[in-house]
Amino acid sequence: MGLFDFFKKDKESKEQQQALDEGLQKTKTSFFDQLSKAVVGKATVDEAVLDDLETMLVHADVGIDTTVKVIDRIEKRVARDKYVSTSELDRILREEIVELLDANSGATGSRAILDRPDSPGSPFVIMVVGVNGVGKTTTIGKLAHRFHSAGKKVVLGAADTFRAAAVDQLIIWGQRVGVPVISHGMNTDPASVAYDAVQKGVEMGADVVIIDTAGRLHNKVNLMNELSKIKRVMQKVIPDAPHEVLLVLDGSTGQNAFLQAKEFTKATEVSALAITKLDGTAKGGVVIGISDQLQVPVRYIGVGEKMTDLQLFDRTTFVNSLFKK
Repeated sequence: MGLFDFFKKDKESKEQQQALDEGLQKTKTSFFDQLSKAVVGKATVDEAVLDDLETMLVHADVGIDTTVKVIDRIEKRVARDKYVSTSELDRILREEIVELLDANSGATGSRAILDRPDSPGSPFVIMVVGVNGVGKTTTIGKLAHRFHSAGKKVVLGAADTFRAAAVDQLIIWGQRVGVPVISHGMNTDPASVAYDAVQKGVEMGADVVIIDTAGRLHNKVNLMNELSKIKRVMQKVIPDAPHEVLLVLDGSTGQNAFLQAKEFTKATEVSALAITKLDGTAKGGVVIGISDQLQVPVRYIGVGEKMTDLQLFDRTTFVNSLFKK
């Protein structure tokens, strides 16, 4: 890496950190205002502080089950250490949450595309699922931008054919990013679009093919059948496709995002998560709860409107930003 590349990468890293800090600002403000009130006038972490902390975590949409885990971990540390001051609570809480997220982490799946050599012989296929309105198509566009900017060959497949806006929107994203989009228009067979997109990826020696799918939950059986058909058809070209099923969730909906995630994991094998719109909510804790409860890794988080505001999720960086005052 040359000196110019080093400074460029350092600048990008600082810009991403700033975007993350700003994107989590509403969650941080809400949480720490409550935490300050809980410990005011107290020297040690007692039962009353833990009760208040439990309420705060639930309000941050960490979720009841995950909150109980966190509180249980802190109670054990208090019992073990005998004396834990309220000034240490931030650090302990940060450590316990990072450890909780540790089970679902690592630069695997689609994240690894950024590190692997070009032209691996067969494209990595990502099938993207999620209900309408969560930012699914926008996430695909930003993901394509991330890969394309890293010098990877990308093909997009507009297989959400039940919504004209989704097809048009993906085509626009393809033009903005500078990558080909395979589209048959509205009310066409989604599986046929997916097949052609994967075939195109193989023909042009692409590194990654990203397939958009319809975002409907009103009939789980139909959704399951449709996604299964898309998988089977892609496997005629690449036997082990898709390599990742990425579920996009709207973080601003809090626990509703968790309920959506549960429904989609029943309909198909979700292997990774992208959680969007964290900059517009005080419910950033939902990232912690969803990852913990579903035991599915969070790959990406959306913290703003810019193309670069879809970030790789790093549990330590995320939690440190969440606790940065």
